[in-house]
Order: sequence, then C-alpha cells, then structure tokens
Amino acid sequence: MANIGYDDTPVLPGIGFKVHGSERPQPPVITPPTPSTQSAPGAPPSDAVVLFDGATVNGWVSCRDGSPAGWKAEEGVLHVVPGTGDIRTLAEFGDCQLHIEFAAPTEVRGESQGRGNSGVFLMGLYEIQVLDCYDNPTYADGTTGAIYGQYPPLVNACRKPGEWQCYDIIWVAPKFDGDTLVSPARVTVMFNGVVLHHDTVLQGPTQHRTLAHYEPQPPIGPLTLQDHGDLVRFRNIWYRPLACYPTP
Repeated sequence: MANIGYDDTPVLPGIGFKVHGSERPQPPVITPPTPSTQSAPGAPPSDAVVLFDGATVNGWVSCRDGSPAGWKAEEGVLHVVPGTGDIRTLAEFGDCQLHIEFAAPTEVRGESQGRGNSGVFLMGLYEIQVLDCYDNPTYADGTTGAIYGQYPPLVNACRKPGEWQCYDIIWVAPKFDGDTLVSPARVTVMFNGVVLHHDTVLQGPTQHRTLAHYEPQPPIGPLTLQDHGDLVRFRNIWYRPLACYPTP
C-alpha cells in the first residue's frame, strides 16, 4: 500500500496525533443525503437516525402523559392534530446535526403568532420557532427561525404558505458539572439553505414573556414538536450524533 502519511512530523498540541500522521484514523465513509423537492422528501445520509419514517408515529409519544402520539402520519407526512398536544421522540440525544422539514397551511388564516404556528424543541426545552412569516409581521424574537424569546433570525427566508421548508441545525447541548453550568447551549441554524444563527449562545431553555435561565439538566433529551392549534405538517426528520475527534 502506498504511504498515506508521515511519521517524522511534530505532534499536534492537545490532539496527540502527528501532523499528516499515517496512524491517524480515517473518517467513516457514508452515503450523503439527497435533496428534497416540493413533491418528495430526500433520502437521509446513511448514518442518520430517522425519527419519522413517513408511515407511522411509532417512536413518538404525547408530552402530556407518555401515551401514543395523537398526530397523524399520512403519505409520508406528519400532521399536527390540533388539541392533541405536543409530541416528543422516545429517542433522546445531545450534540447533533438535525434535519427537519415543515409546511404551514396553504389556506392563510390569522396573523402574527396565530398563523402556521408550531415549534421545534431541542432536548424538549430549546425552541426554534415554526411560523408562517411570509408577508406576516410579528415580534422579532418570535419570527420563523427565531430562537424563541431570545434571538431573531438574521433574515426572513420564508417560502409561500403551503410550500415545504427546511431547518438544518447544528446543536451543542449545555454541559453541567453537578449544579454548575460549565458551557451553555449553542446552535447554528440554516433555513432553506440560508444561515439564520451562527454558533449562537443560548441564554437558557425557552420561556414565554420572561427571561430564560439555566438549571441542571440531563446531557440528552428528546426532540419535541409543538401543537399550537395550527395545521402544520412535517416530514424528513432525522439526526446525526456529533462525536469528538478520536484521540490516541
């Protein structure tokens, strides 16, 4: 086999491997995702954990009491059923890459927060707002893609009501040492291919009309989707755990 590295180079500080070292582990080979279209969702990457398979709501439960989720799966789409309450995954995870697609109702009803409202809650606590903000002003930190109650998105990149839209999220969970916060949560959000937040530090779990603050929490948690009474749809929901680089 051809020499694929060097053994006479210095060791990288804090990493333990040599520069261009031949002993450094190779990255795993995966199949990348395929893009979605308005008519069909794309395929997830081969190493993704699929949270909605397009056929059932298996793997999701009611946030109220842990009973089976009351939302409806139909033709590859997960539909909010108003009045049944928020749902969450049985799967729990921390640092991750999350992909999720949603569509607001085609028929426009209401205004401001009363139009196509839902939410994506990382670890069940930290909300990225889902809303129909196409020609629909609302308070800035409640706009589509906002870190709700904390940071507005950099831009409004909403598509028309009824069209599929997507979030690609890089999530870094908060870290605690006992009751002490070691590092706060951080998030990068892309919406329809546009950066809304870049490595933004969160002030704490999402609150409504009050300030966020941290309290000790487990290192992993579920993905929660909100029932806000609107007929929002979701599809193509998957995540990839983010691991650290291997060390010698």
